[in-house]
Amino acid sequence: MLKPFITSLFLCIWGLFFQQQAIAQANDAAIMARKQVPVLCYHQIRDWRPTDSKTAKDYIIPPTAFREHIKMLADSGYHTILPDQLYDYLTKGTALPSKPIMLTFDDTDLDQWEIARPELKKYGFKGVYFIMTVSLGRPHYMSKEQVKTLSDEGNVIASHTWDHHRFDRLSHNSSLKILGKNGKIILKPTDDWVTQLDKPTKLLEEITNKPVKYFAFPFGVWNTQNLPELHKRGFKLAFQLADKRDANDPLMTVRRILDSGYWNIKNFSNSVRHSF
Repeated sequence: MLKPFITSLFLCIWGLFFQQQAIAQANDAAIMARKQVPVLCYHQIRDWRPTDSKTAKDYIIPPTAFREHIKMLADSGYHTILPDQLYDYLTKGTALPSKPIMLTFDDTDLDQWEIARPELKKYGFKGVYFIMTVSLGRPHYMSKEQVKTLSDEGNVIASHTWDHHRFDRLSHNSSLKILGKNGKIILKPTDDWVTQLDKPTKLLEEITNKPVKYFAFPFGVWNTQNLPELHKRGFKLAFQLADKRDANDPLMTVRRILDSGYWNIKNFSNSVRHSF
């Protein structure tokens, strides 16, 4: 009598597993079918220097251009949304305001406090700040107090690792190079996921007194094999750059584009309208 029962139980569990897989695939297909929302990505907001390479300039937008672009968004009737709204739209089809757009800022640069914050406030815009926690309080970066203020003002504080390690290279069995007393390099076993995600997330939650549910990949680089680590930690959305989304995990591969300092208003407007 026991053997038929065990067989029946096994088949029931196996069937439930496949049913859940089918539901997940259907949900992913529905998410992929929904129109993408424009998401812009900013890093440094400062004038270009002679030493800046052509590639670096893609990540640096001069303040004058930044202000012009934000004003264009406001004058064109765009409304900023935050990750909770995007998540609800993608997973449940919840309505968004007309002409929705998301403004995101990576790496904790002080320019984002000194230039982006007042400019966004001028138009009633909100942003998402992906914080690299190793930089907090260092010269040219934001302090914990400034990050807390951004959160208190209704912006979202999110994770960007501890020190900008590439997501696709993170491992549970890694090593940390430490300079010993005798000047020799010592390799200390470490778990990257604790160092780069768990501890930074905990710190940001302590600073803001709010849960941290969103993540941005350093350099925009990700790999499929490591995405389950984000799910394990309860992240709701993860943001890359302009690569194609993973059709099997679109919530963890939300697309963004860099607002390039090379763009004039027309280029910028066209990119916002046609890149998504």
